[in-house]
Amino acid sequence: MKKISAGLITGIFLFLSSIFAFSQNANPVNTSSIEPYPLAIAYEKTTNLVFPYAIKSVDRGSQSVLAQKAKGVENILQIKAGKEGFKETNLTVITAEGKLYCFLLNYSPQPSVLNLSFGIAKPFVKNAFFSSGDYNEGEIQAYSNAVSIEKKKVHGIKDKKYGMRFRLDGLFIRDNVMYYRVKMENQSNINYDIDQLRFFIRDRKKAKRTATQEIEIIPLYVQNDTPTIKGLSEHIFVFALPKFTIPDQKYLAVQLMEKNGGRHLELNVKDRKITKAVPIESGLMSLWNEKRE
Repeated sequence: MKKISAGLITGIFLFLSSIFAFSQNANPVNTSSIEPYPLAIAYEKTTNLVFPYAIKSVDRGSQSVLAQKAKGVENILQIKAGKEGFKETNLTVITAEGKLYCFLLNYSPQPSVLNLSFGIAKPFVKNAFFSSGDYNEGEIQAYSNAVSIEKKKVHGIKDKKYGMRFRLDGLFIRDNVMYYRVKMENQSNINYDIDQLRFFIRDRKKAKRTATQEIEIIPLYVQNDTPTIKGLSEHIFVFALPKFTIPDQKYLAVQLMEKNGGRHLELNVKDRKITKAVPIESGLMSLWNEKRE
């Protein structure tokens, strides 16, 4: 009887084990290892890490490592040893396009590398995701590049005077971001130094004794930014703005002001033009990637 009981218990155990193993195999988990980059740092020398996008998060494995973003710069991280001969530790950096960088840090009084650049990352390769309130800088930059070569144009929104031509050349949208392609032509021999190029939502008409309401829209990203349009030349900007529409009796003003000059121009964009923004399709991104390669 005892032998029968022992055999029965063993059989039940094997049966349950096989069910557990089957259930584990039926729901495999896809995992991949992110290998850390080995890096030596010194106490009396600073190592500069240059990333393709703005730095969003930095985590040090030890207080023996000092890390800070370069002053006034969003994509350069400066690191050095807080003390000589520290034990091996790690450093984790997450950048604006959602990519995670891992470093395995060791001490060296004479590091072989002091400046390390990670080049241009491929868009849309993400190891981390930010909340819906944040914009993905990598995607915005990639779409801005694609918009710059798109042939579809906007007609009828322009300003021309003082030998300058200023016009809205294209209007596109992807997710919660709108892309305004703006073209400037300097037909004079005098360089045009830009003081301001700003976007405002304004009232169409101002009633007497009533203050005009003006709301500035700050670009998320500017492609091909430049302070000067040289004489007898042209230049195309792409401005990425948060998605918005305009209420009745208001319009979008794109204001261009000359530095130390009076050649000021302005574009007026109504809501019916904004609502006709062209969606950015995946085909456009494929075309841009082909040209880049």
